[in-house]
Amino acid sequence: MKFSAHASRLDRLEAFLDGYDQHALRHGGPGLRDWTDWLIAKRGQICNHGWSGHVRHIALPDGWDHWDLPQEQARLVIEVLFDLLDEYLADREAGSTC
Repeated sequence: MKFSAHASRLDRLEAFLDGYDQHALRHGGPGLRDWTDWLIAKRGQICNHGWSGHVRHIALPDGWDHWDLPQEQARLVIEVLFDLLDEYLADREAGSTC
């Protein structure tokens, strides 16, 4: 498989969000509290993946072959991730759930 800049960016974005979440929680902020549960409710299915896997399931409902995604799939997952984050944060701010 050829190296994908988009896949690399996706990995970094996921790591950044994990770091943001842990930093916020450590310092009394909400971080991404209930993010995984929100994604499970949004998708309507549970699995053993963390939040990044749930985002992939939503973005790629037909599945994926490897965590190092081809460029087009990684680009789609990044777009869907930002859309989901916007929706999650709006729901959280409004005090609603999925």
